[in-house]
Amino acid sequence: MIVLGISCYFHDAAAALLRDGVLVAAAEEERFSRKKHDHGFPEQAIAFCLRQAGITAADLDYVVFYEKPFVKFQRILQSSLATYPKSWRAFPEAMGHWFKEKLWTRSLIQEKLGIAPDRILFSEHHVSHAASAFFCSPYDEAAILTVDGVGEWTTTATGYARASRNGEGRNELTLNKEIRFPHSLGLLYSAFTAFLGFEVNEGEYKVMGMAPYGQPRYLDRVAKILHLEADGSFWIDLDYLSYHYSDRHSFSRKMVDLFGEPRTPESEFFTRSTGLPAGAGANQIKRNEYYADVAASIQVATEEALLAMARRLHEETGMSKLCLAGGVAYNSVANGRLLRESGFDELYIQPAAGDSGGALGAALWAYHVVLQQPRRFVMEHAYWGAEATNAQIEAALKDRALDYDVLDNEDGLLDQVAGAIDGGAVVGWYQGRTEWGPRALGNRSILADPRRAEMKHLVNEKVKFREPFRPFAPSLLLDRVPDFMDMRDCERHYPAQFMLYVANVLPEQRSVIPAVTHANGTSRLQAVSEKTNPRYAALIERFGERTGVPVLLNTSFNLRGEPMVNSPADAVNTFLASGLDWLVLGPYVVRKPGRAEPSVQKQEIQEMKGTHVA
Repeated sequence: MIVLGISCYFHDAAAALLRDGVLVAAAEEERFSRKKHDHGFPEQAIAFCLRQAGITAADLDYVVFYEKPFVKFQRILQSSLATYPKSWRAFPEAMGHWFKEKLWTRSLIQEKLGIAPDRILFSEHHVSHAASAFFCSPYDEAAILTVDGVGEWTTTATGYARASRNGEGRNELTLNKEIRFPHSLGLLYSAFTAFLGFEVNEGEYKVMGMAPYGQPRYLDRVAKILHLEADGSFWIDLDYLSYHYSDRHSFSRKMVDLFGEPRTPESEFFTRSTGLPAGAGANQIKRNEYYADVAASIQVATEEALLAMARRLHEETGMSKLCLAGGVAYNSVANGRLLRESGFDELYIQPAAGDSGGALGAALWAYHVVLQQPRRFVMEHAYWGAEATNAQIEAALKDRALDYDVLDNEDGLLDQVAGAIDGGAVVGWYQGRTEWGPRALGNRSILADPRRAEMKHLVNEKVKFREPFRPFAPSLLLDRVPDFMDMRDCERHYPAQFMLYVANVLPEQRSVIPAVTHANGTSRLQAVSEKTNPRYAALIERFGERTGVPVLLNTSFNLRGEPMVNSPADAVNTFLASGLDWLVLGPYVVRKPGRAEPSVQKQEIQEMKGTHVA
């Protein structure tokens, strides 16, 4: 049985395909369209999934959409009428989009894929989130917590799930409590994202990265907006916000009166902790440190709200395992606290926890809950996207007339790359299938030496062209995590392998890996398994053999404002447009002249078995 899941029309459109309950392919549309957070109908992602499975649309048994468009339309219509006349500007624009395409999702799927209407199913938004976590997890039963901006009406849901065992019983997924729009933890965090000068649905990571440079001095002010209740629920004083009636502004004048004037978008951010540029004025420093304190305050308030809900859920279900999904599940600082402080022993989050993951969740919900098929799949890695052949890589290099070496000898390749990183090179690393979700996990990564403190600024400013305060992740081998991080039993904690936890770097290691240690001594780690990514694990091990530090700085292979690279041509374009020193695509190695040559000379490279020099 073949089931295709689809999510689209709001942000991060995606497609995912199951064959007999096992994931075959999953990808975000942005990777193909090259439009960041592309929300349009995911034609190219669907086409990729079908190609990967070796089928056509005629072979699909079911197509499942990740939410119910008519229910969402009802919410927008009712909310617009309830807030009129404040909503007068947003309402006609929203109606235009709905009547143009969103209301006709079933017809569009029929038109694009030629599938019969009775084979098109619609899940609910938060049910899709829940299914994407539980049915990818290794658990037979778990509590469920989903938190995002808003689905149809729901913004937060709790419940539980159970899988049939040995063919006995039924697969069950129950969400029995919810918080409804306009009370939304995700939209509140996004409102503070806008207040702090960052783009909504893009800059939330930046708020999380800014927070460690401040102190949560303004929790009392945040508490005027976000009210936590004894039962773990919350409500929001909407007088401070405008997202429920405006598509242009997310906070009101009352929030400005409470917190002061918002930070100017794209203005330079620095504090005494980040280091000060020449000519930095005292007033500018003071203002930036105030914004860092605001970021720290909304971050801690969000963590406390999530903890309150998780603790209550633990009491109610008595379960030891928690599955978390929704856009707020990308808050890796909060995730670390949930693991340590919620009462749950284990936490599972699949790598595309936001709207793109709804495509996968919709397909899993249909297969396991609607059709009651048995489970056969656990998501142990994130490598579900497109892969390039050597011929495609070579064509992309020749198209730009680049000189390259082909190192078919695995040891030779690893020695060369580890030596280059040890020598100070910043490497674009393109291997295997593209990652599913927003994190680069060693297949579409930019790699550098974590021992060099200057690498943080160099990679941010010269390679990624992004804000200098943004942190980087360390990639380290699964069994070496306790040597560097305050985290144990990583083999049980899949979110650590998906770069979804922040943990404390051990005090004695902070000076050893300064480029991946954030201002507060923490890091968003990636625990790398030899089982799921043997080449990347071998590279980390080889670097460790050379340096005594089996850790690499890892960030996504893209430039600011662009999606992660997908094709070899994307990788080549990014390499040429940035300060990257080396590009490694499969066995193909490209070096920029004069950039961080390793100890092995070019004539020695040519002598390696299987080597060709173009």
